Amino acid sequence: MDESHVEAFADAASDGVAFDGIEARVEGDSYAVEAADGSATVVATEEFADVAAEYDEYVTNWYFWHATAPQAQARWAFLRWVEGADSTPVPERYDRLREGLTTTWGQLAITVSLTGGGDRVYELRHEDDQAEIDRGEALALDTYEDPLDARELAKHDDDGQYRPLKTAPTLQTGWEFAALGPADLVEAVHAFYPATVQNWYREREGEFDVNHWHETVERQTGIYGVVQTWDRGEGHEHVDWVAEACCDDSQCLKRREWEYDEETALDPGGNQTDEGEFPCREPCSLVISAARKWTKLEGEESRTYEFELTPSEKEQVEEIIDAVADGRTADVREADIYDGANRYRTRFLRAKRFDDEGNLSGIETDD
Repeated sequence: MDESHVEAFADAASDGVAFDGIEARVEGDSYAVEAADGSATVVATEEFADVAAEYDEYVTNWYFWHATAPQAQARWAFLRWVEGADSTPVPERYDRLREGLTTTWGQLAITVSLTGGGDRVYELRHEDDQAEIDRGEALALDTYEDPLDARELAKHDDDGQYRPLKTAPTLQTGWEFAALGPADLVEAVHAFYPATVQNWYREREGEFDVNHWHETVERQTGIYGVVQTWDRGEGHEHVDWVAEACCDDSQCLKRREWEYDEETALDPGGNQTDEGEFPCREPCSLVISAARKWTKLEGEESRTYEFELTPSEKEQVEEIIDAVADGRTADVREADIYDGANRYRTRFLRAKRFDDEGNLSGIETDD
């Protein structure tokens, strides 16, 4: 154990230490040390270094959390959550940390391990890549050192498509941060999922403030002011539809905590309301932008159109809509003609039911 650890712990013990299962205090010309395992020692001041060595894991753990880990409350709490510090005794936790302890945050896999003197080193990967590594598969991952590189990695998915919503479950794979310090680990997590650590901490401390739909749309101005016309009056389910479309866990990893207003809950059907570590405190910009478009579309009057479809064709149209809405079109195999969203079946339906101008059953859309 480093001498600086002993000196720092001795200084703190003069005012009294009680942390993670160890207590130390000055009693006259002696130090009294007690651990959660029931051991207790009283030694003269000059012998403190010897007794500190007997409690090496407790002392180095104390030093890490008070001299190495970032002291900002949210970051400190998050790092302790990552290794289960509030629920796992130090000796058991050190055993796990020596092997490498992995937890997930959204689609991130965070592995924390012990280094010399009780310090921690953090590895950060996509959870899918980590799962393959855990299965013993060899992966060629791009390695990064600067935590701010996460900003670029978060911009696009595996297909190179831009990700407007950073908490969408579309984070690209194929990268790793192999040796981050505690401060850099939190910085990288923040770059991947902005504000999630802070909001998680506020909720944990009972200080989480929520801006519900009604108060959020009241703030909208300019081109977004149109969403204020959407009211949840009797028979209107617009906001439920918005939440179901945008806030389902297939679209966003956040746990929606906002409702229509403080007294009016949204229909939870299809919405993620009880999963995920990090909460959502208000309708995000993507939700508001989508609601603006849907508000304008909902302003149209309904028309009656008459189409001829066989029962199987009707079911196929329903399957196509479900496949697009659930984002599974890429998973439909070309050979699986039994799937209604199969490309060849869909092309056949188009060839049969669309005219040369692209009108279903030759019926033009009335403007």
